[in-house]
Order: sequence, then structure tokens, then C-alpha cells
Amino acid sequence: MADPTRSEFILGGQRSGKSRRAEVLARQWLERSPDHRAVLIATGQAWDGEMRERIARHRRDRAERVPGMVTVEEPLALAEALRRASDAQTLVVVDCLTLWLTNLMMPADAARALDEAAVEAAGHALCEAIAAAPGPLVLVGNEIGLGVIPLGREVRQFVDALGRLNQSVAAACERVTLMAAGLPLTLKDKP
Repeated sequence: MADPTRSEFILGGQRSGKSRRAEVLARQWLERSPDHRAVLIATGQAWDGEMRERIARHRRDRAERVPGMVTVEEPLALAEALRRASDAQTLVVVDCLTLWLTNLMMPADAARALDEAAVEAAGHALCEAIAAAPGPLVLVGNEIGLGVIPLGREVRQFVDALGRLNQSVAAACERVTLMAAGLPLTLKDKP
């Protein structure tokens, strides 16, 4: 991370290298000072066997690549988790905003899904937490709006909500990076 006071939003498709870039930034932060800490706020939930296996693999891989990073699992109250974890000596990685939004809009118990106004309020609270964070942040999310127009009202609503969330988070962050094929492309970088 060239400037550890910055917030960075890393976007890309699935398997584009987003999480790997966030891990590299966390490792570099930890190597800079023995006083530095790194916290990963993981938003994924293990709803089925494949997802449980995926989460376990990510935990193992992360522990190997960034052994000093602590993981906090928070699928819903992301703004609050970010506020609790952030301080001047701690780099906070949020992985990922897309799963967080899925948890809000399409939970396993459909009766617990948030309406559009509540989702927008949660996104606003997240952007306020980003702005107020005293330490460096790295947020990871998917860019899914480049493909075909999805069928189904709920899926279109999700794609629209994710697009709005991505725009809000990009506006709140000082740096925005698009990942493709493991390569970073800087979309925004404040001097």
C-alpha cells in the first residue's frame, strides 16, 4: 500500500485476483512495523457444503499467505464491525461487499430480507464508517454489471443494488482498483 492512510476499493470479476491483492496489501502493512495489525472482516456465510468447504480453504490459504491477519466473521453488521476493528495501527480488509449485500437482500430465511430503503441505509452507514475510519481500509467487491441482463426481478434488483453500492463505496474510497486476470488497473487515485 503506497500510502497507508488511504482507503482502497478493489473491484473485479470472480477469480480476478481481488482477494489476493487485498492479502498482499495486508502483508505489506504488517511487514512495515511490528506495531501494525491486520484484520479481515469476512462476510461470507456457509449455507451449504460447497460454501463451507470454500470458506475452510480460504481460511487455510489466508493463514499461510498472511499469518498475522486476524479474521472476524460478520455477515450483516458490517459498518459496526468496521468501526470496532479500525484504528490507526490496524489495516482492515473487508471481503466481500457482494456477499454482504447478498446476506442483506437474499438471506436463507427470505422473511429476513431487507427492503430497498433498508439496504440503502446500510450502504450509507458503511460509507460513513469508511469516511470515519482512523486507519487504512481495503474493501473487496465484485463488478457484475458487465455481463448480460439477468432474468428475474430479484436478480435485476440485486444487480442494480450492487451497482449503487459499488458507486457509493468508490466515491467514499480514495483509491479504486479494477482487477482483471490478476492485474490491477487504477480507476481512481487521489493525490
